[in-house]
Amino acid sequence: MNPFVDSVVSRAGWLVATAVGLAVGLPLSTGPVRVVDGLVVCSGLPRWAFRRGGTCVGSVYLTRDNDGDRVLRHERVHVTQWKRYGMAMPVLYAIAGRDPLRNRFEVEAGLEDGGYVR
Repeated sequence: MNPFVDSVVSRAGWLVATAVGLAVGLPLSTGPVRVVDGLVVCSGLPRWAFRRGGTCVGSVYLTRDNDGDRVLRHERVHVTQWKRYGMAMPVLYAIAGRDPLRNRFEVEAGLEDGGYVR
C-alpha cells in the first residue's frame, strides 16, 4: 500500500492545494464564485491565471467563463484525482504530458466533457 495515494497524506495535499486555489481564485474573480457539488468555481479570472479553458487546483476551478455543466462534471473528476494524489498531482499531470488526448488524467475526466473532442 502506498502511503501517498488515497491516504491521509494525499488528503492533506488536496486541502493545501484547495487553499492555494482559493488564495488565487477569490481575489482574482471578477465573476460569480459558486459551489457546484463540492467544486468551488471561481469565474471571471484573467487568462494568465489558468491554462486552456480553466484549471482545477484542489477543489477550486479557476476560469474566465468556461463553466458549463459538462465542463464542471469533467473538473469534478479532477477534484477526485487531487484527493487521490494530493500534492503529487501537478508532477504526475506534467509527466502525463501536455497533449490532453494522451494525458491519462484528462482521459479519465472525459475528453468530451472537457471540450477536447467533439
